[in-house]
Amino acid sequence: MARVSNGILTIINLLTLVVSFCAIGLALWYYLKIGSPCERDLRMPLLVIGGALLLVSMAGLMGACCRVSFFMWLYLIALFVMIVGLIAFTAFAIVVTNKGIGKALSENGVGNGKLGDYSWWLQNYVINSDNWDRIKRCMIHVRLCDSIVGGLDIEFYKLNMPPIQSGCCKPPNYCGLEFKNATTWTMPEKGPAVPDPDCKIWSNDPTKLCYNCESCKTAFLDSIKREWRMLAIINTFILISVTIIYSIGCCALRNNNNYGYTKYRNYYA
Repeated sequence: MARVSNGILTIINLLTLVVSFCAIGLALWYYLKIGSPCERDLRMPLLVIGGALLLVSMAGLMGACCRVSFFMWLYLIALFVMIVGLIAFTAFAIVVTNKGIGKALSENGVGNGKLGDYSWWLQNYVINSDNWDRIKRCMIHVRLCDSIVGGLDIEFYKLNMPPIQSGCCKPPNYCGLEFKNATTWTMPEKGPAVPDPDCKIWSNDPTKLCYNCESCKTAFLDSIKREWRMLAIINTFILISVTIIYSIGCCALRNNNNYGYTKYRNYYA
């Protein structure tokens, strides 16, 4: 088993090396072209992930193929840090996407669709002013609201829009604004039906719409919650896989030590 472990690690790290080159290449491609705001935000994470995978896979290859224990130790330390990081991030994702924690930390939650229903971290670090400006530019660039159809109000209200479009591309229903078309609404002479800030924030300008509304931010946070919960599930499987690879690496390290001991014993014999 100890000898087989070196071969398994070699194959795994060759595949990881290919993935790292793909990530670095994609990041460099994003740097060379202007790209959209969404693409620009992907450049640094891709470059960091690709570089980290490159270093880890090179250490694994040197340790498994060349049987250099020093590189195998570096590889195992990197895997151990990755395991700890995955555990920490998975626990963090579960905590910050827990609706009960958001309500406990804020008294602003009223029913569904209020920012107080979300954790303090999501409210203050995901949709802060700097981040939200980038998110808005991204949504405008991808023409989030252009795909909405429905020429008549009857047709429009029958649409099954995703929450992000419902929250960002039209005023909240309770505002009582008069429908003209999918992205054009007029304020009644007597004003909005309820004194909610979102009713006044709405604009028919296609670059504004309801992107600054609480309903839009809430819809975005809801999307983040779903994605992070799915990511937590995926991280669990990755954690199991990395733990198995770490165990194989321990066997390979023991094999390297035995190989070195046998080699030098035969040399001095």
